[in-house]
Amino acid sequence: MRGRPGAPLGARLEDAAALGAATVEWRRLGARGARLAAVGGAWYNRRVIEERVKLTVEGYLAEVLALVAPLTDVVMEPAPRAVGRTLGEPVTSRGAVPAFANSGMDGFAVHAADLVPGAVLREVADLPAGSGDDPAVGPGECARIMTGAPVPTATDTVLPRELVTETPAGIVVNEVVPAGANVRHAGEDLAPGDAVLPVGHVLDARALSLVAACGRDEVAVVRRPIVNVASTGDELSPPGRDLDRGQIYESNSVFLAEAARRDGAEVLATAVLPDDPDAFAAGLDALARFADLVVLSGGVSVGDYDVVRQVLTQRGEAAFRHVHMQPGKPQGWARWRTPEGRTVPVLALPGNPLSAAVSYELFVRPALDRFLGRPSPGWTAAVVDDAWRSHPGRRQFVPVVIEVGADGVRRVRRAHRRGSASHMVSALALADALAAVPEDTIEVAPGQVLLIRPLT
Repeated sequence: MRGRPGAPLGARLEDAAALGAATVEWRRLGARGARLAAVGGAWYNRRVIEERVKLTVEGYLAEVLALVAPLTDVVMEPAPRAVGRTLGEPVTSRGAVPAFANSGMDGFAVHAADLVPGAVLREVADLPAGSGDDPAVGPGECARIMTGAPVPTATDTVLPRELVTETPAGIVVNEVVPAGANVRHAGEDLAPGDAVLPVGHVLDARALSLVAACGRDEVAVVRRPIVNVASTGDELSPPGRDLDRGQIYESNSVFLAEAARRDGAEVLATAVLPDDPDAFAAGLDALARFADLVVLSGGVSVGDYDVVRQVLTQRGEAAFRHVHMQPGKPQGWARWRTPEGRTVPVLALPGNPLSAAVSYELFVRPALDRFLGRPSPGWTAAVVDDAWRSHPGRRQFVPVVIEVGADGVRRVRRAHRRGSASHMVSALALADALAAVPEDTIEVAPGQVLLIRPLT
């Protein structure tokens, strides 16, 4: 079906703006311990005895991908604005490509039968590119022609100008070419109606050039998934203010929102949700109302004041896992039931900045790819030009810088001397890619080959 379901964009933006002070205000710790005890005492008792399921990266990714399905809504988009979008319908050629027989080089349109060394051909026409003329060219005659100009119907070959001598009487043929040489025939690339790009193709500059060459000025693309983002925690403060003791600047929502936009999502709202169960649930309701996915960061570990697990388990299905990875070991997901009766997938990521960023790349980005029906970026090999230790039993994801040597070999080194320490904000900004260190590796040494994936 075409079009976008749900409320108009303006209404959705108004709803997102109406998250309210209760959901986005910057709060201090206050009496939250008492509130949590009153609302969730039974939940905390369960938490104490609960042992999280332990999963591999691939195992947890499978759970995440089971939460989402490819979007079926298709919208028409002007081709020049469709870069990065995913085709929802195939692109077919509006006409033949080339549209007419044209010259493949500068020269002279001739009859192949006239091509004899020493023959003199009288020039009767001059055809620049873009000409609509179709001059009569008889035996013993020729037409000067430029690359891309229509070949006169009466001729069948183009003789390059380098193979003739021009005289006042005409051109002298010095060398001959086969019949039909240097003529691009109508439809030899594409016939009218030919399918040129399939459903699921991600449109880049090359694809959009083909779309234009086929005569199409708009394309049917899968609508953008709506992804809303929230960070959690009373310790968070907006940038631009002086920090009180115990506070940190909130940065995860900036990364998550912009990364989601980079990867094709529409982000209507970002928020900071307080450590109050009722306010947290109200904020999540507002974020989820028109969203296809909500991404949270923070509160998925075992802190005494973390409300994410408590609230997500109250309304719908939720699961919290220990994933064999570093950083990003604690992960969670939920199917959140909104007051309107919708069920919206929620991904709960760790709160440490590098943990959140790595978790986005490994789990959120593939979910967006699934929404859009496109393949996720692959991992390629690179040679290590550094040395560090890894955690046994956990796959380590290290931000690295890529350098290509004179030998053409890609080499990587850690973007930060602390490697994948989960709180190292600067490592992410400096990195070109993530390098994956296998679970059974303890020492990474120069010359070792690792798989990497660019952070673009």
